[in-house]
Amino acid sequence: MNTLTTELQAQGVHTLLVQFTDLHGVAKGKLLPLHQLPAAVMPGAGFSGPSIAGTGLPRTGPRSEYWARADLATLRALPWMPGVAHVVADGFVDGEPFEACPRQVLRRALARLAAHGLQMQVGIEPEFFLLRQIDGRWQPVDERDRLDKPSYDLKSLPRQLPFLHALRQALEAAGLQVLQLDHEDAHGQYEVNFLHANPLCSADRLMLFKQAAHTLAEQQGAVFSMMPKPFADQPGSGLHCHVSLQAADGQPVAPALLQRFIAGVLAHSGALCAVAAPTVNSYKRLTVGPSITGTTWAPAFVAHGPNNRTALVRTLPGRFEWRLPDASANPYLALATMIAAGVDGIEREMAPPPACELDLFTLPAADRERLGIGLLPQSLAEAVAALQADAVVQAALGPVLAAEFIAAKQAEWLAYARHVSDWEWTRYASAF
Repeated sequence: MNTLTTELQAQGVHTLLVQFTDLHGVAKGKLLPLHQLPAAVMPGAGFSGPSIAGTGLPRTGPRSEYWARADLATLRALPWMPGVAHVVADGFVDGEPFEACPRQVLRRALARLAAHGLQMQVGIEPEFFLLRQIDGRWQPVDERDRLDKPSYDLKSLPRQLPFLHALRQALEAAGLQVLQLDHEDAHGQYEVNFLHANPLCSADRLMLFKQAAHTLAEQQGAVFSMMPKPFADQPGSGLHCHVSLQAADGQPVAPALLQRFIAGVLAHSGALCAVAAPTVNSYKRLTVGPSITGTTWAPAFVAHGPNNRTALVRTLPGRFEWRLPDASANPYLALATMIAAGVDGIEREMAPPPACELDLFTLPAADRERLGIGLLPQSLAEAVAALQADAVVQAALGPVLAAEFIAAKQAEWLAYARHVSDWEWTRYASAF
């Protein structure tokens, strides 16, 4: 430990940022002097448990303390915070791994996968908006970004190069390999792709990306947003996950085994929706209807198909793309519950429905019904009800986190249902 501290000091590091992730997928933590690195590993950095969303911990007694134990494999200096090194932490309570820590939830799911002699690689593709607020109204930071089909736009993309270049440099200096950045399908929307990794590493990288992007966007006078659907007339932001299943030796699994895994993901898609699309705003992205711009689609139908971007699962040689998650999803919980659903498909030897090569957004409803293609929940309330009815997905979360998650999302839906919007005032105030 002394050698590691000395190496960090030689890099100009004087402060340690110990970070964990709460129920909502928000980074939390505290700053410690670098000399406290051994204590950050054991017993960990201490926090008041009931002050953290989703813990359900009491206000008194030994279980009121939440200990964030640093995982030294994640330790790295932060280029966008000179003098600060970042380390990801696992939650512990009363000396034991805390079952409601999202990172521990994913660890449990990976252990269950390993018990079947399997491992996984995941590539996460976050989409996001760069926004600003003028006179109380949110809008894209680039006021000239107005093409009808803005995907891959090489007029507005260079105007955001200072931010995008700074982001890529910072992420690569922190050890993340960026594969590409592009302008996405909405005004002010961008995407970054990272090299794939094991699920725990990929989730850690996504959280680090969000922290870097928030800081660097502020420096450019912009707001980095992973709100799923900021604008009613524009596509929303997804968090697509490319998934490959492997044997313990790293060799690809048999296609039949991958099909069973996909079958499980499809079978539990209603409950997964609550975790992977966890906000009221998420369901404005997942609505039934034609694509707004005709080039990028959020899934609304429970189907799979070869290179079919209109389906929930897009199958590709040796892997699949899970298109359900949106940018607001907690990556640890989304991946953990997806793994649990897939493992259930393997254990129960499920067979997926026939592959669909049709454009599901133009397919008439009668034809979808004839083909037995189901619909994802169309509101947070529906998704939470599906989660309440799904023992497999709840078990993956664990009883404490499942109860906390369901309670939080029911409260969110109730607050939304009681809210009177400007749309309602405009439509109803003088209508009757």
